Amino acid sequence: EVQLVESGGGLVQAGGSLRLSCAASGFTFDDYNIGWFRQAPGKEREGVSSIRTSDGRSYYADSVKGRFTISSDNATNTVYLEMNSLKPEDTAVYYCAADNIIHLKDLLILGVDAMEYWGKGTLVTVSS
Repeated sequence: EVQLVESGGGLVQAGGSLRLSCAASGFTFDDYNIGWFRQAPGKEREGVSSIRTSDGRSYYADSVKGRFTISSDNATNTVYLEMNSLKPEDTAVYYCAADNIIHLKDLLILGVDAMEYWGKGTLVTVSS
């Protein structure tokens, strides 16, 4: 059974930091690209960051570039999203998702509704 389990969300003040984790199981981790997506209340889901687990190549949405860092631990099949300098507009449910078809460079756009596997999400709330 494929599982993607997110953790690490919570309430933080603006300027603070959180680290999200995505624990993956049930598929060959090294063969998949992993993406972090988020959906704020009343808004469409958007891509945040993606990583190719085989070599660590990554991409970021412009809105988080320089503040968020994605990484993967292939020994534990876990992907992390380190979020620094958080802003109230980062408030959202954050989802991790996996896919091995969509090209990494297109994943943040095309993957929004097309990733093969999805987690259930973790809520991040940034207070002002």
